[in-house]
Amino acid sequence: MFVANSLVDLYCKSADMVYALKLFEEIPRPNTVTWNAMISGYKQNSLFEDSWRTFCMMHSFGFEPNEFTYGSALSALSALQSPLCGKQVYSLVVKNGLFSNGYVRSGIIDLFAKSCSLGDALRVFYDVYCENVVCWNAIISGAVKNKENWVAFDLFFQMCHRFVMPNSFTFSSILTACAAIEELYLGKGVQGWVIKCGAGNDVVVGTAIIDLYARCGDMDEALKEFWRMPVRNVVSWTAMISGFVQEDDFISALQFFKEMTKLEEEINNYTITSVLSACADVNMVKEAIQIHCWIFKTGFYSDSIVKASLMNMYSKIGDIDLSETLFKETEYLKDLSMWAAMISAFAQNERSGKAIDMFQKMLQEGLKPNNFCISSVLSIVNSLNLGRQIHCYTLKAGLVFDVSVGSSLFTMYSKCGSLVESCEVFQQIDGKDNVSWASMISGLAEHGCADQAFQLFREMLFEEAVPDEMTLTAVLTACSAIHSLIIGKEVHGYALRGGFGKKVLVSGALVNLYSKCGALDMARRVFDLMSVKDPVSCSSLVSGYARNECIEDALLLFHEMQMDNFEVGSFTLSSLLGALSLLNRLGIGTQLHAHIVKIGLESEVSVGSSLIMMYSKCGSIDDCRKVFEHIKKPDLISWTTMIASYAQHGKGVEALTVYEHMKESGINPDAVTFIGVLSACSHNGLVEEGYFHLNSMAKDYGIEPNYRHYACMVDLLGRSGKLKEAENLIKNMPIEPDSLVWGTLVAACKMHGDTELGKLAAKRVIELEPCDAGAYVSLSNMCADVGQWEEVLKIRHVMEGIGVKKDPGLSFV
Repeated sequence: MFVANSLVDLYCKSADMVYALKLFEEIPRPNTVTWNAMISGYKQNSLFEDSWRTFCMMHSFGFEPNEFTYGSALSALSALQSPLCGKQVYSLVVKNGLFSNGYVRSGIIDLFAKSCSLGDALRVFYDVYCENVVCWNAIISGAVKNKENWVAFDLFFQMCHRFVMPNSFTFSSILTACAAIEELYLGKGVQGWVIKCGAGNDVVVGTAIIDLYARCGDMDEALKEFWRMPVRNVVSWTAMISGFVQEDDFISALQFFKEMTKLEEEINNYTITSVLSACADVNMVKEAIQIHCWIFKTGFYSDSIVKASLMNMYSKIGDIDLSETLFKETEYLKDLSMWAAMISAFAQNERSGKAIDMFQKMLQEGLKPNNFCISSVLSIVNSLNLGRQIHCYTLKAGLVFDVSVGSSLFTMYSKCGSLVESCEVFQQIDGKDNVSWASMISGLAEHGCADQAFQLFREMLFEEAVPDEMTLTAVLTACSAIHSLIIGKEVHGYALRGGFGKKVLVSGALVNLYSKCGALDMARRVFDLMSVKDPVSCSSLVSGYARNECIEDALLLFHEMQMDNFEVGSFTLSSLLGALSLLNRLGIGTQLHAHIVKIGLESEVSVGSSLIMMYSKCGSIDDCRKVFEHIKKPDLISWTTMIASYAQHGKGVEALTVYEHMKESGINPDAVTFIGVLSACSHNGLVEEGYFHLNSMAKDYGIEPNYRHYACMVDLLGRSGKLKEAENLIKNMPIEPDSLVWGTLVAACKMHGDTELGKLAAKRVIELEPCDAGAYVSLSNMCADVGQWEEVLKIRHVMEGIGVKKDPGLSFV
């Protein structure tokens, strides 16, 4: 029997399972050792279903499994991710009295953890008090793999308190958890344990320490730990290269790779994908081509993972055609990773048509798109009908329950304006991750549903999900949208308690929140505490100062940005120009214009529009025209700003000419544009043209005139002396006239001396706006003009009775 068992084991270890099975079937009375050899052999040769089937046969024939039998069977089920069968095996284990065996229990824990059933794994772990380090390692590793990193920390602390000595496997798992949530302080504590326990020379532990520092952005310390390692492997080198790539230090990443090749270290496809990520930059085209040649020379070109990374690299440096060529050169087009990479490349380069065509071709070829393909396609879908069709496909294919697909679906619905469907998809996602929560909160905030965004954040906390940097940023953005300073401060407090207060994204969102809410002292305090000041937070604070007319503070910070070589965006410049126009600071505005020309942003639409507005408010209409001519592709705002500028300076003909040019360029006007057009007609007495454009709004563009449009028409008729016609226009308005419309008529009556109509209009204004001091003053002046002094006294008594006072005049002189 010993010889037969040895032969079966030999065939299994030689991967010759056919002969092993033949020999097994010829053994008249196989024992437990024979069965174990077959079950283990199938498992070692990745024939997991055969391994499980053999275990079932063994059990049905009445043989008593031992700890090794259970270990092999559980390992096979772990690979098959079959927790249901695992529960059946666990029942047998309990029945046979082996539930306290550390080897068996670690196998069950590992099975449940790998099947995303961490709760079951924890129940098995806590069933029996355990001092076996293997069981502790299995449950800690399982928690880390399920992204329950704080659970892993709690287990590690329990392990230490029970005086169970951690080993290198424990340390590598817990260091991985620290790296995953960038908990450097805790990681350093674990590193102290590593040194104390003498595990510092272990290559796996050393690599985990390097990865911790690299993920937390401390590459100097990662480099020191790397060179301290007595033995380095391919994972250690790859961790360093990935760390440099994460910090956008592409040169160091490539230098490390060059050193790696020079020392003839082992290189795998993960190393190459990290190097290709370093080359995925428009400034690294030369290096990208060199690495491509090296890959071709060393034989990695046939690796589908490497080829997919090559396609992604060329996509990111803007050469999508080369990505497509690589895809067409692929011999084995059944590999989903290649299709996914190509679809993603098209999506990244906004080639939505080609991405969708590629997706359809996949289906025609009989391939089943995976979650990555679906997510990439959904990211560029802007048609609700097409999005619903893809949604139907995910339902049929069973991919709708995948978190990444679900997140892409509700983001697509949100982007297409269907917030109801977006919320429905979100609620159906099981096991929502932080990306899902953050995306849904952002979607609600972008659609003006800030209250729902806050409610969703509360639900997240109620479900004991731990918000991360991205989620808190989304909530703070929602606070900014509705200028909710109170809720923003509460979120700020939560961020500080959770250790996120100094994170760049969160700090930037806080600066933006406080700036928008006018709490500039708080905004500055948060900004000054930031360890790394990014251009976004600087721009937010500059814009906040500008909006609150703190122009000196805005310019000083802007100067600091220049000194620190921060890239200044159009948003910052537009905010500064807006503040300068309000304060009529043409001198500083001209200097800023010179700087804009120097950095090449003069042709940018938003900056150009702000320059036009500034020069218009400062009375320099010729400079407005010159700026407008330098804008490459004026948008609706640019055209409207130019029309309004001409109108405000009494150049009605020029304003209407610009309006005609705008229509010729294919841009349709909006309601604001028509205010500028009607103002131009008003300043030049163009009554017929005014009526034409007022009627054109609804007739040609489907825009219903509002109060401001009618006020412009009343002003036009009033300036032309057609006061009765203006009165009739007001009476025939399809909407109830407001105080602005009647107030415009009051001004026209005062200009032309029509006291009776002016008094009537003024009384209407007072009815609508009882606290409008201007209406009382206008009515009083008209009465005084015709000698009705008693009426003047009555009006003044009324003003005193309701507490209305005339605002004193101001002058810059």
